[in-house]
Amino acid sequence: MSTEAKNMARRVGQTMFAVDTASKDTMGMELVSCEPGRAVMRMTVKALHLNGHQICHGGFIFTLADSTFAFACNSYNKAAVAAGCSIEFLKPGQLGDVLTCEGLEQTLSGRHGIYDMKVSNQRGEVIALFRGKSAQIQGTVIPA
Repeated sequence: MSTEAKNMARRVGQTMFAVDTASKDTMGMELVSCEPGRAVMRMTVKALHLNGHQICHGGFIFTLADSTFAFACNSYNKAAVAAGCSIEFLKPGQLGDVLTCEGLEQTLSGRHGIYDMKVSNQRGEVIALFRGKSAQIQGTVIPA
């Protein structure tokens, strides 16, 4: 992986995150890293993330994984969106948990890619597994 590709992915991540109101401001996520075909994001489970069972609402865990997916599949500076995705919830997220999602490209062929996200808590326990299929669309994140 070239230094140029790494720098581009980092810049794409910074550019997207700067205007990602949903991830940054609404959800309180942090973009830890964005590399070619890979991204890591983190969020702390707060009271506003809890459902009626007093565990982290699955929609918030899904959003963490979906946001990480977005950064991973846009990391080449080719605009990409989700074409489909699924999630398996394995353990509940608890108040105060620090959830980290690592997303990794499995394959990229033509306009489509497959990416796997793993959401873990601060103890390294896997909370959820998410798989997304991306589709490249016209445009770039950073003007080419």
